[in-house]
Amino acid sequence: MSDSEETDVSYADWNISRDWLEGVLQEYLGKDSQPEVVEFTIRPGCNSGESVLSDILAIGLEYRRAPQQAAEQINLIVKRLPQDPYSRFFVTEAQFDLREIRFYTQVIPDLEVFQRKNRQESAPPIELPIARCIHAHYSPASGSEESPEPPESYLVLENLASKGYESAEFSRGLTLKQAEAALDAIARLHALSLTLKVKEGKPLNERYPFLFQTARATDSYQQLVERGLPQLARFLERRPGLEAVLEALLALRPRTKEVIANLLAPEDPLALITHTDFWCNNLLFRANDDGACECAILDWQMVTYSRPTNDVALLVVSSLPTELRRRHTSALLDGYWNSLTGSCSTLGLDVSSQLNYTRSDLDRDYRRSTLLALLLCIGSVDVALGDPMTEQRLIDVLEDLQNEGVLAFKDVVEQQQQQT
Repeated sequence: MSDSEETDVSYADWNISRDWLEGVLQEYLGKDSQPEVVEFTIRPGCNSGESVLSDILAIGLEYRRAPQQAAEQINLIVKRLPQDPYSRFFVTEAQFDLREIRFYTQVIPDLEVFQRKNRQESAPPIELPIARCIHAHYSPASGSEESPEPPESYLVLENLASKGYESAEFSRGLTLKQAEAALDAIARLHALSLTLKVKEGKPLNERYPFLFQTARATDSYQQLVERGLPQLARFLERRPGLEAVLEALLALRPRTKEVIANLLAPEDPLALITHTDFWCNNLLFRANDDGACECAILDWQMVTYSRPTNDVALLVVSSLPTELRRRHTSALLDGYWNSLTGSCSTLGLDVSSQLNYTRSDLDRDYRRSTLLALLLCIGSVDVALGDPMTEQRLIDVLEDLQNEGVLAFKDVVEQQQQQT
């Protein structure tokens, strides 16, 4: 990149320079390294309007680890606070940026150390399906009333697109292979955090107080539901034959906050770290030479201490084509269960015998979580409306959940009664 390109007005306020990049590389490679940036290119990291919680750049970088060494290449994603004042306040108030940074700089290193100490020698490593963290910076708001210093944060990750990963098309939904890969990926992270909790005997929200707390998350999701439900109601009113669905949703509305709080709350024995925004737009996929599919999980701003079926249900309800969801949900749950219990087993935990939690318990909890998944989809219903394919998929989900009795939230009420 030439000097004139480095100061392009589109990216001037990012303060990305050779010196900054060399500092990032030195932190990543080690203080004894002397990285030298040969050239770099900058482009938008996502399409306009795709990311609400971050501004994103993609950087292609050629560098030397030390003078006279051969040049290497690395592709990076740089995430920072949105510069739009309203979005920036929304993100910093809820600490979405801090939460994601702490996930990469505290949770992931802890899980890696835990795995090295506890994995059976004969078992292969449990691959973490995330991008490598290259650099992270967080500074809270400071200064005085007369001279305030705004909060600032940067997160620099490896750009997985350079390794062949691609996004899925939301309107078409996931293929069966992609859904299987996604559930296997999240099951591995679930297993690591669950086993860490069990072995240490301490709730993870005490170990990681920055996780999205139930009360705060409930307020955020309830606000989204209150915004999305009237929009969905207007859509359903124009569709003949959906009167019963609309009636059930309107009957549920006064209790949505109660339902969200109940289903977000961690419930032992399977309380663990969840993504909580686990749908296809936060996933990347890559096909291997043998035809297998790999999945990488992005955007951990909403990472929560909750129940694993919340992630599973959100993916199935939001991101699977209707026929695939109807025909393969049970098999997908089987695959998730096998990945979860298998990973736990390699770390010395037998979920069924030690936690007294079975495959039928997973079915029960999944059914409860489908209601939360639907409410989260309602909170983002504008994503589905306007496209005939996603509109029909939404209608199919609503009708199926109505026919299954999920919209009557009986399971949630029964669970509350059992707890009290």
